[in-house]
Amino acid sequence: MKLVVAMTGATGAPIGVRLLEALGELGVETHLVVSRWARTTLAQETPYTLREVEALASVCHSPDDQGAPISSGSFRTDGMAVVPCSMKTLASIRTGQGEGLIGRAADVMLKERRRLVLVARETPLSAVHLENMLDLTRMGAVIMPPVPAFYNQPDGIADIVEHLVVRVLDQFGLELPTARRWQGFKAATAPRPARRDRHGSTGEPRRPASPVARPEHPTAL
Repeated sequence: MKLVVAMTGATGAPIGVRLLEALGELGVETHLVVSRWARTTLAQETPYTLREVEALASVCHSPDDQGAPISSGSFRTDGMAVVPCSMKTLASIRTGQGEGLIGRAADVMLKERRRLVLVARETPLSAVHLENMLDLTRMGAVIMPPVPAFYNQPDGIADIVEHLVVRVLDQFGLELPTARRWQGFKAATAPRPARRDRHGSTGEPRRPASPVARPEHPTAL
């Protein structure tokens, strides 16, 4: 399998990095394009340099290289994921401007009827954002905001990122061994132990630890 992966300046760089790692683990050939603002976001949100992130991809392309193979529909790929996808990039794709290599490669996916997954990152969403997403969905793109899931009881950021990456991979028929999928509600849930204050009185059940504590493992970012 051969996929195009693009990273833009929206927040969510750790998801793009982990996606590249996962695709490498699955033996997928990846063509990476990192926008200029994505490089700034990488430095802000992860401990990795641009060179380290590019090393995760099979092939890297400059965001200004309109002559790259992925700018042509005759270059066969199995799809493209923009992770994260800024609203500017999403709007550009929707209008078919083909601005820069990311916009052009995405336009190729639409015209060739290939899978295009846009991990659109913004909140709250304006009417313009929503209309752009609706139009792109009608064109065949998959809009996948990076919404965390809590039914799998994540232990921290690493688990949340992992689940989001699993859902992106699902769109391309790829399976990660680490996937934690919904298996239905538990048949029985044990009550939480009551908390006692320093006087021995029973109060409300103890709240669980925050599931978004920063992970110690660097690959989580």
